[in-house]
Amino acid sequence: MTSYNSAKKQGRVKCVVWDLDNTVWDGVLLEGDSLTLRADVVSIIRRLDGMGILHSVASKNDHAVAMRQLEAFGIADLFLYPEIGWNAKSASIRQIAAAFNIGLDAIAFVDDQDFERAEVAHALPQVTCVDVADLATAVKQAEFSPRFVTPESRQRRRMYQGQIARDSAEHEFAGTSEEFLASLGMVLTVGPARNEDLQRAEELTVRTNQLNSTGRTYTYAELDQLSTSPDHLLLVASLTDRFGSYGAIGLALVEKGGYAWSLRLLLMSCRVVSRGVGTVLLNHVMGLARDAQVRLQADLVETGRNRMMQIAYGFAGFTKIRGDADQVVLEADLSAIQPCPPYVRLDIAGVTAEKTQ
Repeated sequence: MTSYNSAKKQGRVKCVVWDLDNTVWDGVLLEGDSLTLRADVVSIIRRLDGMGILHSVASKNDHAVAMRQLEAFGIADLFLYPEIGWNAKSASIRQIAAAFNIGLDAIAFVDDQDFERAEVAHALPQVTCVDVADLATAVKQAEFSPRFVTPESRQRRRMYQGQIARDSAEHEFAGTSEEFLASLGMVLTVGPARNEDLQRAEELTVRTNQLNSTGRTYTYAELDQLSTSPDHLLLVASLTDRFGSYGAIGLALVEKGGYAWSLRLLLMSCRVVSRGVGTVLLNHVMGLARDAQVRLQADLVETGRNRMMQIAYGFAGFTKIRGDADQVVLEADLSAIQPCPPYVRLDIAGVTAEKTQ
């Protein structure tokens, strides 16, 4: 049987975690069975991968032997952060969620054994558990269907593989963290949202939780209207370094007024949390407000997951002017905008500090 969570939010599943024996392949690896790769399962994995859904492994097996078998089948590169060993599957899934920096409610777990699915469902009720026998039906559910498939979606696995390469390079780097960041050659490009950016912009508002100032989501239609509104400024930030592109990773929505601008939303993908580029985008918005000779205020809504945004605003010199513990309005000190860190170059694409009268 398949165990679904009650909330069937479209595109909620960001990662599918797979058992191996009698799931990805027919047979039991360590019992010496003649293994047969399940073409129907691999076809589903590749289809979901093309939609931006990531994949990993939670298997009770010998790690080295299982990885050799995945490589022999030519599918090892489809699975990121595999957890193969003798831990409980729930413990493996916790490790995978931490590695991806995503919530447990964004994970689906596929296994042929009732016991393993029951163990995960009991320990991690947020996880969607799927019997491989029900797989074809399960993946037709809304949770497995992102509203949009963007260029970033199609490249998501490769972007994570690039991040794994970055992490490996950082681990081997002998200098300081700032020296390592300087070695990456990062370029943050910020510009007004174009029509081709809007699907990814909607996806960012839906997928980003920890580095989201308000937790608000916006539909494609709403973002389309805001992107052409003379009273708003919708900015998209993208990042590249020597390992490749991160894609569009940041969003800022400003409502422009004659005397004050309101930063209604500021968000950054969790994938770049250690890169310090969120501050660069925020400082850029502050600079635009200063050049337009207006005050800059910002909404901050406590969501239970975005504490880091409160810290970011504090370091940037924002102070509370009104509100309660859960929802406040902050105001920036535009006389003390921090310079861009030396390890990242800001490339500004067509943004002007035009004041709304």
